[in-house]
Amino acid sequence: MAQRSIIHLELPTRDRDASAAFYQAVFGWQIGRNSTHDYLYFEAQDGIRGGFPSPDDQGQREGEPLIYLASEDIEATLAAIEAHGGRCLIPKVEIPGVLSWAVFLDPAGNRLGLFTPAPPTSGK
Repeated sequence: MAQRSIIHLELPTRDRDASAAFYQAVFGWQIGRNSTHDYLYFEAQDGIRGGFPSPDDQGQREGEPLIYLASEDIEATLAAIEAHGGRCLIPKVEIPGVLSWAVFLDPAGNRLGLFTPAPPTSGK
């Protein structure tokens, strides 16, 4: 089984620009915006990446950060989660050419995500 690691973090907020400015000023995070998907994102110095979604996005609640764990096969990981007492909240969602993700509850009720970056395209 592939080892899971924290790969992405989302900090839901109603004022994404203010939150981004806060983390940039206090922690020195690099901030960017993907206008195609209206997504404000960050990269911390240690390589952790994430974003500032609106709390009304799927599975997002203000005041409840969402940690995403790396998964090479989201469907297989969700099957293992359910076989061991967890529960799928949001099945795999794919953003073609970008990433795939899902959200689950562990047996203790913690809400976490799974994340798989899209493979690099040839010629880039």
